[in-house]
Amino acid sequence: MRKCKGCGAVLQNSDPKKIGYTPKIDALVCQRCFRLTHYNDVVIDMKQGIRADAILKQVNELDALILWVVDLFDFEAGIQKSLNRHLPNKDIVVVATKRDLLPRTLGNEKISQFIFRRFKQEGIDIKGVVICADLALHANSDENFSVEEVLHAIELLRKGRDVVLMGMANAGKSTLLNAILQDQTVTTSPHPGTTLDLNPIPMGDYTLYDTPGLVNEASALTYLDSAYLKNVLPQKTIKPTVFQLSKDQSLSLGGLARIDLKGCENASAVVYVSNELKLHRTKLENADQLWQNHYNELLSPTVGDYEELKKETYQGSISDKDIVIQGVGFVCIKGNVRQAQVITNKKVKVTFREAMI
Repeated sequence: MRKCKGCGAVLQNSDPKKIGYTPKIDALVCQRCFRLTHYNDVVIDMKQGIRADAILKQVNELDALILWVVDLFDFEAGIQKSLNRHLPNKDIVVVATKRDLLPRTLGNEKISQFIFRRFKQEGIDIKGVVICADLALHANSDENFSVEEVLHAIELLRKGRDVVLMGMANAGKSTLLNAILQDQTVTTSPHPGTTLDLNPIPMGDYTLYDTPGLVNEASALTYLDSAYLKNVLPQKTIKPTVFQLSKDQSLSLGGLARIDLKGCENASAVVYVSNELKLHRTKLENADQLWQNHYNELLSPTVGDYEELKKETYQGSISDKDIVIQGVGFVCIKGNVRQAQVITNKKVKVTFREAMI
């Protein structure tokens, strides 16, 4: 049984519509990986990733150190609830990728402290944190010690075991693995769900496993049309947009989320989303009409129909808190705001947390 060198799927040449297909059975990669790599073309849409239960069960059967990979920009989407219950007695190290997307003024020590606190709040015990920056283009430059720090964590905590890279779809696992291997052995693309099976890679005296990105049914990326990924997934350092707020205001993040802020006094909202995503501010009294008339037109991209929108309200002080829309980004509120209400697709999760930045 031969597996695709790119995604780990079992190679087959009998059904072009199924994963692992290649017209040449002696090929090293499947047709899907070949077209992803050379043309950014998704032959079979696997953007919803792989369901967690089966993969977690396979990993639990391994004697391995777990490197849980999270995307710092889309951090909340990277937290798997009850991770210790799914992987009992496993040592877990969080590897936080895409550091280069966040402002340089944010120190790594502050990021690490934030990660430890959030995982503790979710009842997940972790052994350490490694922060990685710019793994896609400059992973092995003289100024980037990300890979060295990951390898040091492995050396320190592996204790004779194998190592597994895990995380949600699009967290950057395969990019990290390529940086460790210093070649393009594993297929990477902006499309979640690129790796399709456990992919064992010999590393001298241990095996390093790349795993499929786990499905996140609460992320906007799971339901977003692939054509709009380039508008929502940041490709360079985010330039925060600051809105000064007074009275009642409404902020629109494309057509993916609307944030209504009531009773604003000496307040501001700092928006952290892709530089390519269009933002709109309006008086709250005009927001309903704007969304009814321009949803999926001026307000785009969108997820689902207008009738599928839901509202979530945060009561109490929202100052120094982030409003997080999974898969889209987050908005940090400063100052006096009486009430915050978020409107987004009913499938997309909204989290209110202490400010990261």
